[in-house]
Amino acid sequence: MALIAIFATVAFPGSVGSRVPSPDSSLDPGLFQRVEIAALERGNAMTILPPDPATRSAGNLDTTTALVDPAFGAASARPPVRPTQRTATAGSISKNPWRQDPDISWYGPGFYGHRTACGLALTQTLVGVAHRTLPCGTLVTFRSNGVTVTVPVVDRGPYVAGRTWDLTPGACQKLRHCFTGPIEWKMARG
Repeated sequence: MALIAIFATVAFPGSVGSRVPSPDSSLDPGLFQRVEIAALERGNAMTILPPDPATRSAGNLDTTTALVDPAFGAASARPPVRPTQRTATAGSISKNPWRQDPDISWYGPGFYGHRTACGLALTQTLVGVAHRTLPCGTLVTFRSNGVTVTVPVVDRGPYVAGRTWDLTPGACQKLRHCFTGPIEWKMARG
């Protein structure tokens, strides 16, 4: 019992309870010095990806990064959402951000070793997607064959009329979708 009392005095040397707040005191302005931060240009910052594909091939964007598709306008950082769809249950409404694209393809052979429009070397393991207008690094989520993968835009294309997306070899392997056909996609949100 004496040992417990000794430990209690070591753990709590003073009285337990709340303290009275200290009186307001004024700060001496001489303790501070003026600091100015100058920017060369005001507006949005842009990062250029390094040309080394080993450091960037899997994409390095944070999930909180907001990128804007020029087609949607600069006023909104989010693409427009399709109108809500009524389900079979009367009175219920579901919002489905997934979109179906009937003709998504992949590319790679014949282009391996070439640089993408975003500065990366196209390899058999590069995970990304090509789109005509979305900025480099824009995250897009694809869903196919029970697999969901979020990839960055790493190139421009496709150059086949009527197609919106071209998967890189690494992305098509992860999705098990190395053919031309239907797939679901949505813009990734942070």
